[in-house]
Amino acid sequence: MTNAPQATTTPSPTPARLTRLREVLRQQHLDAILISQPENRRYLSGFTGSSGWLLISADQALLATDFRYYDQVALESPDFALVQIKMKLADLLRGMVEQAGARRIGFEADHATYDSVQEWCEAVPDCEWAPTKGLVVGLRAVKDAGELAAMRAAIALADAALAQALPQMRTGMTELEVSWIIESYMRTHAAEGVAFELIVAGGPNGARPHARASERPLQAGEPIVIDMGARLNGYCSDLTRTFCLGQPTEPERFWEVYNTVLRAQTAAEVALRPGMTGQEGDAVARDLITAAGYGDAFGHGLGHGVGLAVHEEPRLSRINLSPLVAGSLVTVEPGIYLPGWGGVRIEDIVLITDAGIEVLTRAPKEPILPG
Repeated sequence: MTNAPQATTTPSPTPARLTRLREVLRQQHLDAILISQPENRRYLSGFTGSSGWLLISADQALLATDFRYYDQVALESPDFALVQIKMKLADLLRGMVEQAGARRIGFEADHATYDSVQEWCEAVPDCEWAPTKGLVVGLRAVKDAGELAAMRAAIALADAALAQALPQMRTGMTELEVSWIIESYMRTHAAEGVAFELIVAGGPNGARPHARASERPLQAGEPIVIDMGARLNGYCSDLTRTFCLGQPTEPERFWEVYNTVLRAQTAAEVALRPGMTGQEGDAVARDLITAAGYGDAFGHGLGHGVGLAVHEEPRLSRINLSPLVAGSLVTVEPGIYLPGWGGVRIEDIVLITDAGIEVLTRAPKEPILPG
């Protein structure tokens, strides 16, 4: 094991995050925790490699990885000691546990496989291995200043990519062609990639909330759902808008559905505040959509947290009784989906503040585009 050199650039956020985690470990009566979940690993250490494990105790922070990433650990994770894996983690685990002085070790039961846990128990049988769930995810739900800056940049990039694509959209263009205009803009403007597989869904395809872009040509007068996001500096944005090329072919239906969704989103954004549960936030939009006669057509939750993962805590849903906390980011994305016709979804990312919310998404919500 070797000590990594100290950072020579901006201060690392790692010490503060480790302090918070160590307090959680103390409350859970854990001597250490083995982190395997990729976003949690990056959040705690700054390490962006595809393979690695963290063992964190009250006074030790160890990062085990293979030859591909030895130098990367020194650059990205100066607060961690490197453990060089030659064959497999289990070969080194006992030494890591002894260095950490741990007897009761938590592991991420919502990520680690049964096979991996069995292997760890066999490698260090004289310790208690305790399943945990959501310990680091809970910390990630409240963003620090650096994370908020990264999120604002990722959100602004998605807004800009959509603004670039809209003037180019024309009747007859395929869903995939629109998707590529958006993705290529993001990739040529510093994005590491898309935050998820982009959705461009015209007409009946829009009735599927997670439709994939296809070779189907866009048609005039139909609703077109675009759900997109950029991954920038590890952080994800998530943006949905619904458009129509030219005037709707069924104007009464389109405007009734579109305006219902927009009213539901606006009402939820006005109501959200710290202390409100995810269930209560969801109900603001859901009750309005149900009253308009479309309750059965809104089958997903109102929103979700977003950050290093595009779906994380907190959740705005019918089953989440946890209160919202200032400093959290959440999407607000009501939708109505009508098979055979299409769908309408409108999505912003908002920041929960002490005073209510700040809407971070800036993309316009005017749905009519030139045909």
